[in-house]
Amino acid sequence: MPFNLPVTIIAIRDYITNSLARLSADTLGWLAAIVLHCATLPSFLALMTGLSDKTPGLDIILFLWSGLVLLFLRAVVLRDMLNIITIGFGFILQAGFMALILFK
Repeated sequence: MPFNLPVTIIAIRDYITNSLARLSADTLGWLAAIVLHCATLPSFLALMTGLSDKTPGLDIILFLWSGLVLLFLRAVVLRDMLNIITIGFGFILQAGFMALILFK
């Protein structure tokens, strides 16, 4: 069985190209969920530490949470455990911050 070098190189190149495209898309989706969760973090921390008395606008919170819920549902449909865990953990943290602000 002869070793066909050009076919092997083409197969390796195709595998790397397809894997990197999928990896990049998955990484960008994961980072998008984290950035969305972090969008309200500075205002929550400033409110909790007393540096500010302004709460984030309700429209901003509703749009952020709506986007996160849609990303969470997408992750559930695709059975993407990394995004399910990341978004779920973010929801828990945000709810905890809001509870600390509310009951302070």
